Amino acid sequence: MQEKQSGLYNFFPSDPKLIIDNLGKEKLFYYLKQMLLIRNFEIRAESAYLQGKVGGFFHSYMGQEAIQIAAVNVIGQENWWITTYRCHALALLLGAHPKELMAELYGRSTGNAKGRGGSMHFYTDRLLGGFGIVGGQIPIATGAAFTCKYLKKDEIAVCFLGEGAVAQGAFHESLNLAALWNLPCIYVIENNKWGMGTAVSRAISVEPIAEKKAESYGMKGYSFDGMDFFNCWAGFQHVYAEVKKTSQPVLIEVVTERFRGHSISDPGVYRSNESLSLCMERDPLLGLFKTLAGAGMINDEEYQALDKHQKEVVLEAMKFADESPWPDPITLGEDVYAP
Repeated sequence: MQEKQSGLYNFFPSDPKLIIDNLGKEKLFYYLKQMLLIRNFEIRAESAYLQGKVGGFFHSYMGQEAIQIAAVNVIGQENWWITTYRCHALALLLGAHPKELMAELYGRSTGNAKGRGGSMHFYTDRLLGGFGIVGGQIPIATGAAFTCKYLKKDEIAVCFLGEGAVAQGAFHESLNLAALWNLPCIYVIENNKWGMGTAVSRAISVEPIAEKKAESYGMKGYSFDGMDFFNCWAGFQHVYAEVKKTSQPVLIEVVTERFRGHSISDPGVYRSNESLSLCMERDPLLGLFKTLAGAGMINDEEYQALDKHQKEVVLEAMKFADESPWPDPITLGEDVYAP
């Protein structure tokens, strides 16, 4: 099989200096704090998994943090959010406490889903779920956008999906309906370049994905640099304003990298150590820190203190999870919609 060459990406234009001036130190410091919380949560949760305290699947979001931090803080928690099984970061950003999420990973009754959902199924009042089925969340997001329009609510739906889900029929059906009915939904393809162990160039027929696919549905398509917080911020700010104005769907592809295998059981032997090291040089966490440091907003000591604090928050969550009770088996049938 001949591998296709990646197309030329036209990343949305962004000016970090302008964004820094507009947001200011307090907000940017908060976004860095969020990124450190997510990174520390993933690292400690992965450690707990390796110690046998977490079972089932575990999909780390390390490397992709800039995307959802920018999206949530631009668009706001009051809208509807739907994502994949890689859902830890979005739950934290939408208000779930690290204690309830860690307890859910541990399978305890104090967990986010009472210990029944595990790593792939986190929820908040505005997070309709992490979904374990590839592409399974796309029709749900489309339905949420339909509800917003039908009930005349000033809200939108935001759907995150991996590039591998683009090959699913649910992707085509959902975007076709969204375009036909002018539904206020932002579909965000988080292209981390690997669908499990398959390179995107061997799985998806066109690249750039959004720029080329969107046109066939009569909607706009954009590409963002997912390793650059400021590019994501500028892009989401533009798209959100556009969807609010037109109430029409938009397709985005955010090109990113995951710093771990597809899941914790994946050793990632399909990519070399050199290529992994190269992509980690563009770590969005360090990129944000260095940019803020260059603007005189933070120094090394402040960064280390912030990182230490977030680490302690996560360690406290692990302690809480360890000390939480296991669910009583008699409650297993509770909250089941139909027997």
